[in-house]
Amino acid sequence: MEKPSVSLWVKMEPFIVGALQIPPPSKFSMHYLRKMSTYVRMRSGRGYYPYLTWSMWRHIACGKLQLEKELAWLYFELFDSLVEQTSEERLEWAEVISGCVTEEETEKQRNRLSVDTLQFLLFLYIQQLNKVSLRTSLLGDEWPNPKSKSHSGLKESANQIKNWNDNYHHDFVENHLQDLLELLLDPDQLSASSHSMNSSLLSPKAVQALSFLIEGSVDQNRTVYPLHELALWQPLHAKSGFSKLSKAFSCAKFESWLRTCLTGNPFGATACLTSGRKLAWAQQVEGTTKRAKIACNTHIVSSVHRVIVMSQVYKQTLAKSSVTLEDTHMRIHRCCESFIYLLSPLRSVTIEKCRNSTFVLGPVQTVVHLHSCDNVKLVAVCHRLSLSSTNGCTLHVLTPTRPLILLGNQAITFAPFHTHYPMLEDHMGRTGLATVPNNWDNPMIVCKENCDREVFRLLPSSEFYPFVVPFEMEGDTTEIPGGLPPAYQKALSQREQRIRIWQKTVKEAELTKNQRKTFQMLVENKFYEWLVHTGSRQQLDSLVLPAAGSKQAAG
Repeated sequence: MEKPSVSLWVKMEPFIVGALQIPPPSKFSMHYLRKMSTYVRMRSGRGYYPYLTWSMWRHIACGKLQLEKELAWLYFELFDSLVEQTSEERLEWAEVISGCVTEEETEKQRNRLSVDTLQFLLFLYIQQLNKVSLRTSLLGDEWPNPKSKSHSGLKESANQIKNWNDNYHHDFVENHLQDLLELLLDPDQLSASSHSMNSSLLSPKAVQALSFLIEGSVDQNRTVYPLHELALWQPLHAKSGFSKLSKAFSCAKFESWLRTCLTGNPFGATACLTSGRKLAWAQQVEGTTKRAKIACNTHIVSSVHRVIVMSQVYKQTLAKSSVTLEDTHMRIHRCCESFIYLLSPLRSVTIEKCRNSTFVLGPVQTVVHLHSCDNVKLVAVCHRLSLSSTNGCTLHVLTPTRPLILLGNQAITFAPFHTHYPMLEDHMGRTGLATVPNNWDNPMIVCKENCDREVFRLLPSSEFYPFVVPFEMEGDTTEIPGGLPPAYQKALSQREQRIRIWQKTVKEAELTKNQRKTFQMLVENKFYEWLVHTGSRQQLDSLVLPAAGSKQAAG
């Protein structure tokens, strides 16, 4: 009988969604995580192990690792957002938190939460993904580009985002595999120097925790299995090192098996670009050599692995609402002077190196991250928003978590979510996103020592205008979910009142036919000048499509 051919690979989602794009706290090093691993096991069943409660993590993070409470909660909640939950469970949690009036009530509800301890340890370890390496910096890989907008003294790359590089994920896990396994070993399986031994045994629960990072297949990627299911499969026991007698894995054999079978992610961004299906969503703009590139793997994979990469959309309006978009991890790269509407529920969105563009997104279940963008307007409902190396961006968001201001940002403007489209509330329900709580106006500066405290502002109500999605779609949403904050609604009402007064004044002026004609021409000329000055003319022109343009979003 032919032996099964096993392929294992590193999952993308923990890195895309779970790894913050900043150097980790210094005490997330292996030395301290190993101490934490021993500490929680010694307190098994008391809120530390096998499940770690928020109150116990707060004790460790603030008391042992010297983190601020808000940062401790950020990591805890970030990991919790990776845990599979139904939309109903997410909406129920939103309702509970929005009902809390005091900080004490909020803490009481947070104390109900717990996470898998071993998986959480792995999650803390992979924050090293964005650790600045002095050795690598000296070799040139992480030396700041002269055009970098990072004004901190850190030698971080402002031009490369590791969270989407699946080759880097593979190398990271492969190079740190021994550390990862040692974090999962019981203390009595470690040497006096806290390292694994040839005789060390790894429990099935530890291998199950490693499924947080690794999965695989035995049928050429047609069916994907968690790592622990493959490792415990009878035909693979000899290779994976599982013993029925000890009901555990030989750590040395298991590590060797992993290294032998570990390969590139067949569903990652790299595979999507090289062998994914090309999407003809964008047009080629005359007079430019830039050609839009859009690729997806949604035709061959389950919802967990869906990826779309969009690059170099230039000077046009692109609008889509389709099954192809739903539940995808979306990377939007190097788009310029464009208006992009993606009106479907999405899993995550990364907008990187884009300029002078507007992005209107359907609800994003996990995170929207902007990196190295200039003069970008974002309109989105999302679970989390984070920013790094951006300049002059305006963010109209509805989000239950505090927007994260990471490194290298300038002139950020936060504003309330100000639009709707017919399917919006339905899409919000599917992604588990509610209208409350809404923390759009309460951003968190994560790297305070390397960030100007005046890096952001809240949009003055006098500058606020609602946004209209200019496409016909089916659906029931007819107004902005949750409405507008009172100050912005008041400013809008006052502006509408001034328009009514102006219209009344014109009507009562009793102009002659020639005067009305002259007046109309004057108003139209002024309006045209405004369209050109604000760049709105380009958007209007790009909405005129060859056929059925008004229904493009439904295509």
